[in-house]
Amino acid sequence: MTHLECSRLGVRYDADVLQNLSEVGAPLLARYDLNRAGHTLTRAALSTRPSTMWRYREVMPIRTPAEIVSLGEGWTPLHRADRLGRWAGFAHLYIKDESPNPTGSFKARGLSAAVTCARRRGAKKLAIPTAGNAGGALAAYAAACGLPAIVFMPRDTPLAFVAECRSCGAEVELVDGLISDCGRIVGKRKEAEGWFEVSTLKEPYRIEGKKTLGYELAEQMDWSLPDVVIYPTGGGTGLIGMWKAFAELEQLGLIGQHRPRMISVQAAGCAPIVRAFARGAESAQAWEDAHTVAAGLRVPSAVGDFLMLQVLRESGGTAMAVSDEELIAHSHGMAAHAGIFPAPEGGATLAALIKLKEQGLVAADERVVLFNTGSGYKYLEVLSERR
Repeated sequence: MTHLECSRLGVRYDADVLQNLSEVGAPLLARYDLNRAGHTLTRAALSTRPSTMWRYREVMPIRTPAEIVSLGEGWTPLHRADRLGRWAGFAHLYIKDESPNPTGSFKARGLSAAVTCARRRGAKKLAIPTAGNAGGALAAYAAACGLPAIVFMPRDTPLAFVAECRSCGAEVELVDGLISDCGRIVGKRKEAEGWFEVSTLKEPYRIEGKKTLGYELAEQMDWSLPDVVIYPTGGGTGLIGMWKAFAELEQLGLIGQHRPRMISVQAAGCAPIVRAFARGAESAQAWEDAHTVAAGLRVPSAVGDFLMLQVLRESGGTAMAVSDEELIAHSHGMAAHAGIFPAPEGGATLAALIKLKEQGLVAADERVVLFNTGSGYKYLEVLSERR
């Protein structure tokens, strides 16, 4: 890693001190000497490395492996879902299943990187607003390295997430409102309380953990990217991170110029990116009265909205909204036809695929990857009530 860069203006920032947003309020992106990294980050070298996301250490924000705070996150399975594909009408359907991660979701990737970097740079206490999974991941990684953490959650967050955070020793404050309300509390109190904020895209390194989804996808598909990636989008770190990964992979000489069409899936009750994309806007207005049973999709506004919209347009992709009824039904459909018990956010990707097929936007012979971002076991109340 050489420096951080403002995602709007390209201004450079020091990567060795604690940083949140740039001076213009934009996410900071980690940059690397990819020519140097490419000398040791090779296909042959990867075949000998541990099966975690830190196998890509040359393009991760660390100076030495000793500083890593890890619970074994990453290198999750990419399943070829042939039976589900036949049911849905697709010849080459895959599911990237993030539920085997520590803490049961893809959030483990981002928080492993964020906690690693915050601890090395001197953070004393970490704070996060969360819809659930990110809070559990922060609590776990903070516990692993002995840092205190405070987690702000909407009061109606499923019980499993609250219990997980408290069990790992985090301080939990339940808020009457949405994740955006939790974020405002963190923003108002962090300076006086001495917290370092690790909100989505408000520090530079969660995206570096999430980008490993793209590295793994390339490696697991024998260095040939799929035609379509369908991804459930709240804060959008994974969507942005994968697009960043594909650019780095090409510069490293590990893949060519082909890119998948990136499809953002949101809930009909909270779809700011879908609305902004349809309007041709460069940023997304906050969604009023946000509601959905898929807690990870109930994000009414995102600091990385402009980056998400750039990815969708550069890739030739689109944004799709699905109803709660559709995403729950297709959560059960994924489980029944693939043996994967997904979070509702994962079910949303299958619901979107069916609608994309009906609209002629994805062909039956294309290689399609659905992302299941977490475990259905954390949503038992929702998934048990609706069938």
